[in-house]
Amino acid sequence: MSLRIAIIMGSDSDWKVMKASRDICAEFGESTHLQVVSAHRTPEDLATFAKWAEDNNIKVIIAGAGGAAHLPGMMASYTTLPVIGVPINTTALQGQDSLLSIVQMPKGIPVATVAIDNSVNGALLALRILATSDILLTQKLKTYRETMQAESRKKTVNLV
Repeated sequence: MSLRIAIIMGSDSDWKVMKASRDICAEFGESTHLQVVSAHRTPEDLATFAKWAEDNNIKVIIAGAGGAAHLPGMMASYTTLPVIGVPINTTALQGQDSLLSIVQMPKGIPVATVAIDNSVNGALLALRILATSDILLTQKLKTYRETMQAESRKKTVNLV
């Protein structure tokens, strides 16, 4: 299967959070392209990456960023591909600055945003986007949800 998901982050220090996104994608049989792309340090690389993603059949970009967290929004300004922002807790503001930076995009430049440090949900959202045209992936997501439901129901026994 070709690469359909790219996972980018502003720095390698974001990998501790973004690795879970890659792991969930792998659990569903999706290989991912991984790359550090800094919106502030290498803006030319960001523009080049956006074009590369479109030219190489990437369907969804998951972008993790902390602090000012401009990476997801800047990426969305360069591409029409869906961009999912993962705010990362890297500052004294505990990731709230990142969350607000990603979620407050101007009209016309949408970025889907998940909870602070929740790259798992970023991956699951990317998989759901792909599943709109992939019946096998749809079934895998249904099975995943059923497994979560069964695990949740078993937890009542822990309340004794």
